[in-house]
Amino acid sequence: MPPIPPYLVLALAISSEICSTVALKYTHGFTRLLPTAITVTGYVVSFILLGRALRTIPVSIAYAIWSGAGTAVVAAVGFTFLGEPVGRLQVIGILLIIAGVVALNLGGATH
Repeated sequence: MPPIPPYLVLALAISSEICSTVALKYTHGFTRLLPTAITVTGYVVSFILLGRALRTIPVSIAYAIWSGAGTAVVAAVGFTFLGEPVGRLQVIGILLIIAGVVALNLGGATH
């Protein structure tokens, strides 16, 4: 079986982190068992996968993608599905996060 490409491992780490963060909202301070189990398990899986991705992806690039994508998607989930308020400033902030991740990746590609 061929190895899983590192950016796919990173994408899986991001997906796990996003699910964990959304589940965190439903733990109600870690008083609900199922959302708490999903949160804890998801974060552990996310960090394991992030660690595997770091075997070949530079930490500055991987962490920027992991944290930036996670932040942007969780914010979008909050706005879209959880009824959280969204304004122009929040959208600009998310776009700046995405621009920063892209800039780090482009800068890393030239060295």
